[in-house]
Amino acid sequence: MLEAFGFKYGKSGAHSARSMMIAELTELLTLHPQGAALSTFKDDIIDFNVLHKNTANSRKLTYRHLTDLYGLDDSICLYRNFLALWQNTSEQSRPLLALQLAFCRDALLRIAIPMLQAVKPGEPYSKQHTMDLLEQHNPGGYSPASLSSFAQNINGSLTQAGYLQGRTKKTRSQPHVSATNVAFALFIAHLHGEDGNIGLNSQWLKLLGINRDELIALAHNAHSRGLIKFSHASEVMEIRFPNWLTESEKETLNGRPHQ
Repeated sequence: MLEAFGFKYGKSGAHSARSMMIAELTELLTLHPQGAALSTFKDDIIDFNVLHKNTANSRKLTYRHLTDLYGLDDSICLYRNFLALWQNTSEQSRPLLALQLAFCRDALLRIAIPMLQAVKPGEPYSKQHTMDLLEQHNPGGYSPASLSSFAQNINGSLTQAGYLQGRTKKTRSQPHVSATNVAFALFIAHLHGEDGNIGLNSQWLKLLGINRDELIALAHNAHSRGLIKFSHASEVMEIRFPNWLTESEKETLNGRPHQ
């Protein structure tokens, strides 16, 4: 069911070839701040070369990888809401917001989730750690060269989003987290059926690396900005997402057949 909202599964993903491509995504959404039809993005990237790629093949691959990672199509629930948040957040928050969406759509990238929850800021983290996670993800399925390349791409994305720092020797770091990042994480948890306190304790919120009080404060901030509806009294917590879902998407989420 989650595929209907834009989640992707399997053993591969865009990180077999590229990192999260935050520079390209940013340039594309600067050109089209309100979004655009997928066909327009395709024309801009492939025919008009707005991302300044050197060859026709590179332009085609860039388009393919960006759509794999982000969707770039308003009919995709996750991308549509990501775009709305992108328009309403600071530049500092956008790399993490993009990585949150990429986590939902790239199985290779998701292999890093256990590491992000276990390794504390300041602790060393090497490419070999990611290579080991890839081998666990698909035992014997990747050549040594592929393991190295995939790990390089994954660690590059984690660096772009603020989870790692350093060039040759990387350490775990804490990314900048805003109210929009918390709102998006709560929505992703909601799509997984994790609401209220359960949602606040889900892996999608834990990935942000901040404590419960900080999460609640940012959720209140998201409420005050009109991003979500959030109320919290003692242990009772209500989180709602007005206008985040179409009627058809609500039916799918509730398990009701379409009329």
